[in-house]
Amino acid sequence: MPTYEFRCRACGSTFDVQRPMSEASAPASCPDGHADTVKLLSMAGLSSGATAPQGGGGGGGCCGGGCCG
Repeated sequence: MPTYEFRCRACGSTFDVQRPMSEASAPASCPDGHADTVKLLSMAGLSSGATAPQGGGGGGGCCGGGCCG
């Protein structure tokens, strides 16, 4: 079951909620009982161990540094 991260706007705490994907956008109350929370953007699908595509050359910018002289 996916875990979603929320932040409470009232007290600033960050907390996780496990729920089915079908309930991903449902509101969540913080552990202290505040209802004013926001779901945070999760980057769970990204890996820090990813490698650049063949010929990517590393770098940065919009094209990986290969064509933006």
